[in-house]
Amino acid sequence: MADTDVTPLSAAAAPDVQATFCSTLVDQWLRLGVRHAVVAPGSRSTPMALALTERVDIAVHVVHDERVAAFTALGLAVSEPGEQPAAPALLLCTSGTAAANFLPAIAEAGLSEIPMIVLTADRPEELRGVGAPQTIDQIELYGSHVRWFHDPGVPDATEAGEWRMLATTAYAHSVRGPVHLNLPFREPLVGVPFALPAPIDSGVEVDRDEPSVTDRVEATAWKSAMATADRGLILVGGMHGIDLTDVSELEAATGWPVIADPQSGRRHRAGFTSIDAVLRVEGLAEEFLPDVIVRIGRPSASKLLAQWTARPEPLLIQVGGPGLIDPSGSVAATCSTRELIDAASGRVVSGEWRTALHTAGRRADAIIEAELAKQETLTEPSTARTLVDHLPDGAQVTVSSSMPVRDIEWFGGRTGFVHANRGANGIDGVISTALGRALALPAGSLPSFVLIGDLAFVHDSNALVALTRRGVDLRIVVIDNDGGGIFSFLPQSTLLAHERFEKLFGTPLGTDVLALAASHGVATATATTVAELVEQIARPGPWVCRVPSDRELNVEVHDAIHEAVRCAFDDGGS
Repeated sequence: MADTDVTPLSAAAAPDVQATFCSTLVDQWLRLGVRHAVVAPGSRSTPMALALTERVDIAVHVVHDERVAAFTALGLAVSEPGEQPAAPALLLCTSGTAAANFLPAIAEAGLSEIPMIVLTADRPEELRGVGAPQTIDQIELYGSHVRWFHDPGVPDATEAGEWRMLATTAYAHSVRGPVHLNLPFREPLVGVPFALPAPIDSGVEVDRDEPSVTDRVEATAWKSAMATADRGLILVGGMHGIDLTDVSELEAATGWPVIADPQSGRRHRAGFTSIDAVLRVEGLAEEFLPDVIVRIGRPSASKLLAQWTARPEPLLIQVGGPGLIDPSGSVAATCSTRELIDAASGRVVSGEWRTALHTAGRRADAIIEAELAKQETLTEPSTARTLVDHLPDGAQVTVSSSMPVRDIEWFGGRTGFVHANRGANGIDGVISTALGRALALPAGSLPSFVLIGDLAFVHDSNALVALTRRGVDLRIVVIDNDGGGIFSFLPQSTLLAHERFEKLFGTPLGTDVLALAASHGVATATATTVAELVEQIARPGPWVCRVPSDRELNVEVHDAIHEAVRCAFDDGGS
């Protein structure tokens, strides 16, 4: 550091003030628990980039593509249900359109309440709006997608006493999602940090109240239902800030069946895993319609289940988030798991309803498993099931938000926690998110798997840049059906002429996904049978394994599995 006995910070040159400012923010964030930073290279961000790489107690990941960098930062802060929330990662870029490329991941982080501290370098005030190169309007660039925004201006030595509080405030607001600090710097950009301002206590209170709908029923109504209704159902999806012990206690207090999706972290404990298949059987949706539904966290990917729970008959109670979840306008009340447990305390638990639903669900599970076992070559459903059944203990799984998350939900059985970016449900950033999750693991520990379609793979292929140099065991399974497979399940596929549908929705790519991976030095393989995929799953990564598929045939495979369940119930009742 500079000789502060000779030159106080107040008299230091501007580059040294900027360097001290950045070092102070970084030091305070490290004191608060930040351990990772993702840096997209650029010039204007030099002062902060240097401050980050001065420290040995933070892992700095240089990622060349800003969109990839942002989803990598998101992945670094993903936490499993029931775990303590992860500390935010720092995300840094230079000025201009580099910052705009962060938006998709920031939107996802905002909707999913994933912590992130976004640092965008900027030109100083005198270079804004005058045609200076690599300059756009970055003030409140991300709008309502961030929890908090601040532009402190070019660092000023007279404000050094406020720098640690600035870092602390940004960190505190990031607990509920991304925050944005826009940091203008003047040239020259390389300076020497002086002695840092003294550390401060880290306490800043931030409002953590969940956004909620206006309750449509009186509390006495839902409390009475919790105390008396026999036909109740607990749906558990992706969630933040909810104790899994409370979920178990609520299940015990009510005696109601639990339907858990793969993002809940409770799927492996589920009584059955085939609610979507059960609801497709004529008459069963009516037969098993509950009086009360408690939905904890985010809804599952099943459109059929969402429509069933949105019907006017059941009393729908929402617990937790992330954020406000009521697209159908059918949530009658919002409350906490503890309030529900208290309301159900002392009720007489009847097992008849639970047993009936579990019996139907387990029967559907067995039929699905038998149908998958008949498939000699890999299909999209059997690929999902094979991956789930042969994962190494404790391995991470990240899946696309299109067909892969549905195939895991419908056919994956009792999987552990699976992450998908279901806040915005976008196609982007799947591999990048998985990369971030893998980087958060201790070096040389568990593998991280990705199940993804070829369209999403190509969309995020820049995540493969320098992948072999990152020291992560990332294993990517690509379902290659040459386009957007999920669209083949939509009405457009039958309502439009084939050529028009293919042009707008099927969107065949003609891309050799293995050649694309190989161009980045990533090992590749193809699997067409269960045995081949099982063998590949066991190999250390990074690698990309292609599973060829056909979009039209895939629809037929799904229909055949659902038809087998329907026929079995028609032959033998529920």
